[in-house]
Amino acid sequence: MSLPDFHAVAAAAQRLQGQALRTPVLRSEQLDARCGRQLFIKPECLQRTGSFKFRGAFNRLSQLSPAEREQGVVAWSSGNHAQGVALAARLLGTRARIVMPADAPRVKAANTRALGAEVIPYDRHSEDREAIARALVARDGGVLVPSYDDPDIVAGQGTVGLELLQDAGPLDAMLVCCSGGGLVAGCALAAEGLAVPTRIFAVEPQDFNDHQRSLDSGQREQIKPGGSSICDALLAPTPGELTFVINQRLLSGGLSVTDDEVRSAMALAFAALRLVVEPGGAVALAAVLAGRLPEEYQRVGVVLSGGNVDADLFAAVLTASEHSQ
Repeated sequence: MSLPDFHAVAAAAQRLQGQALRTPVLRSEQLDARCGRQLFIKPECLQRTGSFKFRGAFNRLSQLSPAEREQGVVAWSSGNHAQGVALAARLLGTRARIVMPADAPRVKAANTRALGAEVIPYDRHSEDREAIARALVARDGGVLVPSYDDPDIVAGQGTVGLELLQDAGPLDAMLVCCSGGGLVAGCALAAEGLAVPTRIFAVEPQDFNDHQRSLDSGQREQIKPGGSSICDALLAPTPGELTFVINQRLLSGGLSVTDDEVRSAMALAFAALRLVVEPGGAVALAAVLAGRLPEEYQRVGVVLSGGNVDADLFAAVLTASEHSQ
């Protein structure tokens, strides 16, 4: 598998013109004062399907041959990649089948079906989603579309960082949520290609900080079973094989946050920006608000990666925040 580079990110940006939204860069005096820095917020919760995942999915599917489009695609996802693939497949006239955990947020499963994809549920605690997807392809045909370990997926996700750096100007650091590592890898490639001194940090839930551990040890670490987190989109147990090669070379480090810090960031994003951000989408903001980033980084890009959260969970987060004030 070849590694993507900046040229692949730039090519993805061309393919995504007129398809993905160029989400704005937002500022908030309230958030700046809260953390003592200048924050430049990239709200991918406003992207089509409610997360950055549409970027990589469309970049990958738009390059399918006519024969491959005839076969359709098969993906696995906890929800955001599922919706991105479903919409890209609909736009490009191909069939999508998505292997999703049975306990995925209802809004993600419902939206995936509404976009025309077939959802195949599985038990995340006892079944292997990749094995299920590969068995579907072996039985019925189709093209596998991984959620992060794919050069075209990484390149598409990298357009988030490319746009942020182009629109915000010089940044000391960029904080990016991390599960398998595709988004942060793409953003790091964008920074490298633009030749800017921006330091890129991966941010994860503290019980699923496999990238942080792997960057510290120099090898891909595996999270032991038994951990839990409110961040359903960030529960990959180990870095991607392809993404870790990129991230080990280009990232400045990994940060991790608690679920309570994530809840606080979700509530503050709503209060200060009137944005609905899902738990996994709020970890980068949580890290800077909790002081995880050294003070030397004053101009900080923060990616809010998604907003697909069930209404009852979001309401509970806001209610708890109000009661704590």
